Amino acid sequence: MAHESRRRSVLSRVQAMILVSMLPGSTLFCDQRSTGAEPSGNRLAGERSPYLLQHAHQPVAWLPWGEEAFQKAVREDKPIFLSIGYSTCHWCHVMARESFDDPRTAELLNASFVCIKVDREERPDVDRVYMTYVQATTGGGGWPLSVFLTPTLHPFLGGTYYPPENRDGRPGFPTVLRRISEAWKTERTQIESHSREVIGKLNEPPPEPESNPADPKTLAETALGQYVQSFDEEHGGFGRAPKFPRPVNLRLLLRLAADPSFKQQDRQLASGMVLHTLRKMAGGGMRDHLGGGFHRYSTDRIWQVPHFEKMLYDQAQLAQAYLEAFQFSKDPFFAEVARECLDYVLRQLTSPEGGFFSAEDADSASGAESHAEGAFYVWTAPEIERILGASTPKAALFSAVYGVQPSGNVPPPSDPRGELKNQNVLFRALSETEAADRFQMPVPQIRAVLAEARADLFKAQSERPRPHPDDKVLTAWNGLMISALAQGARVFGSEEYREAACKAARFIQSHLVKDGHLLRSYRGSAAPVQGFAEDYAFLIQGLLDLYEADFDTAWIQWALQLQERQDSLFLDPKTGAYFSTPASSPGILLRLREEYDGAEPSANSVAALNLLHLGRLLDDRAFHARATRVTAALSAQLTHAPTSLPLLLAALHSASRPHTQIVVAGNRNDPATRTLIQTVHSKFLPEKVLILADGSDPWLQQKLSLLDGFKPVEGKPAAYVCRDFVCKPPALSPEALNSLLSDTQPPSR
Repeated sequence: MAHESRRRSVLSRVQAMILVSMLPGSTLFCDQRSTGAEPSGNRLAGERSPYLLQHAHQPVAWLPWGEEAFQKAVREDKPIFLSIGYSTCHWCHVMARESFDDPRTAELLNASFVCIKVDREERPDVDRVYMTYVQATTGGGGWPLSVFLTPTLHPFLGGTYYPPENRDGRPGFPTVLRRISEAWKTERTQIESHSREVIGKLNEPPPEPESNPADPKTLAETALGQYVQSFDEEHGGFGRAPKFPRPVNLRLLLRLAADPSFKQQDRQLASGMVLHTLRKMAGGGMRDHLGGGFHRYSTDRIWQVPHFEKMLYDQAQLAQAYLEAFQFSKDPFFAEVARECLDYVLRQLTSPEGGFFSAEDADSASGAESHAEGAFYVWTAPEIERILGASTPKAALFSAVYGVQPSGNVPPPSDPRGELKNQNVLFRALSETEAADRFQMPVPQIRAVLAEARADLFKAQSERPRPHPDDKVLTAWNGLMISALAQGARVFGSEEYREAACKAARFIQSHLVKDGHLLRSYRGSAAPVQGFAEDYAFLIQGLLDLYEADFDTAWIQWALQLQERQDSLFLDPKTGAYFSTPASSPGILLRLREEYDGAEPSANSVAALNLLHLGRLLDDRAFHARATRVTAALSAQLTHAPTSLPLLLAALHSASRPHTQIVVAGNRNDPATRTLIQTVHSKFLPEKVLILADGSDPWLQQKLSLLDGFKPVEGKPAAYVCRDFVCKPPALSPEALNSLLSDTQPPSR
């Protein structure tokens, strides 16, 4: 915390110097003079990023991030205005319409600044540096990210969304631009000195690993206590509004719930928080009840009114969370929600070549207005009556169950711009049992009527203008989706999901690898941006998960190659953790390591889990030792705030737990072999690896010579359950295998 305070105190002098004259009452605050400068051309039209292309025809003289922009700033001796966002970001659209499309604001920008646009998804390295700066100096962050830099790329002022005029005591964007332009002329030396000092503080070495770190059990118990304190017992989730899903929390808690070394009461607390949260989220408006999948987050405490964009990484991680909840609880409801997520991605976010698109927008066309947030997803009561038939019980039943109100169901605090007035966000206001009581119908009939109504509305919805897709393919996010589909293939025995995961992996191998290095993104062709640590870690995870779906050891071999490349590019040999960027990244002021599992997990957390998986799969303790170094390197952060890195804590917890290897010996095409494999996949076994020994793969036999001892028994497929390859007698039937696995399973729910 002292480290953070030093950062804040350094910037406060710069903020005071620049912002004081923006306060109400100052003459500059109301100054609306024009500079008279003419806007110049816009250089984004040749870019691949959908976000950059959205700004290609604005009057702002945007340049992409790169040497041309940097040299222009030095040559013209101007500060840089850096705007970072992404194509499906609602408030990015708002600021674009209000400010960047406005010729007068563009005139101010073009006259006094070199303007650079960055897609944060394409360049997470740039975003991470300047988001770190804004969060450290203002206490908050988000997108659009708006940062002012010196020509040497040092930030000196930053924020997020700026309104188009002075409003509610806040300076409007033109006022900010004029004040910074003036300060650059009159107080430049002080600005540059302080900006260098801030970067110096941000670039201080990370804290040393704890000399006596807390043991994994203690850290897990501390994290559990913190989750209990922030848990919303009524509506699920953690904290108040807005609520983000953050599946990493749920996945850690479910692992603690499955650990028999914890007290039964603590295990029940952990599983209760997970299952209650997943049910409440799935009943809320954050879930798309017609088309499947989840929106980005809920603006309110009760999951009713979402922010409507749909991100690939959310679908992947939430699908996995629901799949694990299904394995743990055996409740088919969780399986249904997981299928919806996966099917939505295959239907709407999959390219013909097999890669997965990044997102769908929050906004879409709406009547006379050009665009409105949520327009594709919301409904008026008359629309529903017209489509479902006002004189039939179907409309009344559907409206009651999904919370439809004649004047709309969106409270004004959740709709500050009035875009959802008189509209209804579909959410589960009544359970099927409650609906059966109210409408005097049996539950099976309730289900049938609701299914028919949803199909009718889905068909009507398909005639609306669909939200804009961000159709770039990101290696990291595809890795997350490959993991989710591989897990779906295993749990459901789905050939469709398995093939989709394989096709995506082959797409990356064909289009996003150059000289053994991963590339970050693809749209029509691969962008020249090299992959980051998260691209390697997430894809390695996907490949290891994919092996257990189809048992093709080519995925393991590629994962090992990528792990070696990840180590060479990103590993900090002093600490054992991974930096986010390579050692030499032009224009990147800070070489950071990700120390937070947020909407996306950190590369370090996933890498630690990958190394554990590889060690268990290949019976190689060296991988286990490397995973332990990653967790040790971040021990200070884990000790200070264990819930900030739930997946890393899961890795630390897993490393301390007995691990299970399950070897199925038999022909992969034999139905009896597949039955044994499916028995394993039906269990929630977070510390297990599954290997198929059918004698057909010389590479696997060479890597694991001890597989020679795993054979079918009297011609029948056999499953061997082992701890560190010390094995119990083989199981020849699903019942016998269930019995062997019982001590690694949570008690029945």
